[in-house]
Amino acid sequence: MKNSPATLRDIAQQLGITVATVSRALKDYPDISPATKKAVLEVAEKLRYRPNPIALHLRNNRSRVIGVVVPEIVHYFFSSVISGIIDVADRAEYSVMLFQTNESYQREVRETALLLNSRVDGLLISLSDGTENFDHLREYVELNVPVVLFDKVCDELAVSKVIVDDYAGAFQAVEHLIAQGRRSVALLRGPLASSTNRLRTAAYCDALQKHGLPVRQEYMMECDKGVSLEGGNRATEQLMRLPNPPDAIFAVADAAAIGALNTVKRLGKRVPEDVAVVGFSDWEMASVVQPPMSSVYQPGYEMGVVSAEMLLEQIEAQHNNQPVQPMTKTLETRLIVRESSAVKQSAMV
Repeated sequence: MKNSPATLRDIAQQLGITVATVSRALKDYPDISPATKKAVLEVAEKLRYRPNPIALHLRNNRSRVIGVVVPEIVHYFFSSVISGIIDVADRAEYSVMLFQTNESYQREVRETALLLNSRVDGLLISLSDGTENFDHLREYVELNVPVVLFDKVCDELAVSKVIVDDYAGAFQAVEHLIAQGRRSVALLRGPLASSTNRLRTAAYCDALQKHGLPVRQEYMMECDKGVSLEGGNRATEQLMRLPNPPDAIFAVADAAAIGALNTVKRLGKRVPEDVAVVGFSDWEMASVVQPPMSSVYQPGYEMGVVSAEMLLEQIEAQHNNQPVQPMTKTLETRLIVRESSAVKQSAMV
């Protein structure tokens, strides 16, 4: 018994007519007799034939599918972004093809090529930490396929971008630690090829210098396992073995910050009395670890909504032969202060 969806060819074979005749009958062409149309409709209903929406859209030079590429699907921030994208796409009757790179440049190249070959109408992408060559995205630009970069972006491509104010958020976090009396603030970061790592690192250095504190290279740790729980654990172990370990840690991502917090406690230190900890993203986990962890909130769902709306507007403009002007939208961050960085009752800054 056939389980696959019925096709035009199945209808044609049952009636002994051509596929072209079936197609024209279903579209109610006037050159097809009423009797043939009636027979085609009856067999189509019997076979539960449904038109292939992708094929229909491709005939109109549109797939009504957008590609989405993110570093991690299970990451709380990116899952929030994806929810925003899907909600916008669903309202506009678009489908979403979703891929994750696991921070791999090679996977990013492979996945964007697959989406391009699948004839998506546009691409939403947050670059992997290791991406330094952008030829795979230049191909989209050269073929006039709209691209919107979000979160981790680059300046080399003339495409639209949606970002958060990484610099302001990180600066506020480090300045908060200094205001709590911390004078030896360490940094956990990922590769500087990433725009978010670069901006948050620059803010860290600038905040220290503003308050007359030295920028010490031994306190600036690149997590060798990525800005993950394991990466935060390993980097913090190295920091705490220093002759003069830090009294505060700012991590550019919550996963690394939670790893740092857990390691500090495992080594017999108190949080925040001995070592204060602040992360970035404000995962749900940040508020349930012990002690609850301070973090810079970034609006993931809003980023997804804004990015998807921007992409769909550009797709529509291009379909109507209207010019598309690249733009950058910056969303605000804010520091959520909890017990991991302030001995007093937690508050919101």
